Amino acid sequence: MSLPVLLLIIGFAYVLVWGGLTLLRREGLSLRFALEAVAITLIFSGLAAWTGFQPHPVLFLLFLYLVTMRARLLVDLANSFAQRKQFKRADTLYNIAKRLWPDPSGSLIIQLNQGVSILQRSETDQAIAVFNAILQKAGEGNLGIKYEAATHYNLGVAYRRIGIEAQAIREFNAVLEVWPVSPYALRAQDALEQGRQCSKASTK
Repeated sequence: MSLPVLLLIIGFAYVLVWGGLTLLRREGLSLRFALEAVAITLIFSGLAAWTGFQPHPVLFLLFLYLVTMRARLLVDLANSFAQRKQFKRADTLYNIAKRLWPDPSGSLIIQLNQGVSILQRSETDQAIAVFNAILQKAGEGNLGIKYEAATHYNLGVAYRRIGIEAQAIREFNAVLEVWPVSPYALRAQDALEQGRQCSKASTK
């Protein structure tokens, strides 16, 4: 098999596999992701066929992944800074990710993680506004169940912090409805149990 054909197979297989995963996660198919991946594949394959350019297939796949996942990779890096309470560096990376033309799903993921960072620094009202804005867009089909569950959970935490317990309970229950077999569901169950224990203690 010639290298140009192999690159085409790798590139289109990448699009199909990632597209299938987005459907399983209920994120919706990203036309932007598909066009970017196909364009890169055609460029590399064309260069290999007509100029003698010989990219290694593994390196080509790595390049394809880095380019198409650029925003999400930056979010992961930003999260690592936020977890160490280096919030200025985290915000810089979140903002760079926003400027890298992320797809609709990627844009919501950036907002969610930035909202969690805002919550970590105890700017609770702002975090609530961010999480509610994300959930308003969930019906458009770009927010996967993992991220929808995470949004509900963090919104519940935020409401509990400001003493709106009824709304916190509603959000924790929403986690169980969206994705009952998830790490967020376990956290939500723990949060609901803590709420019940506090309620019992206050009535004694």
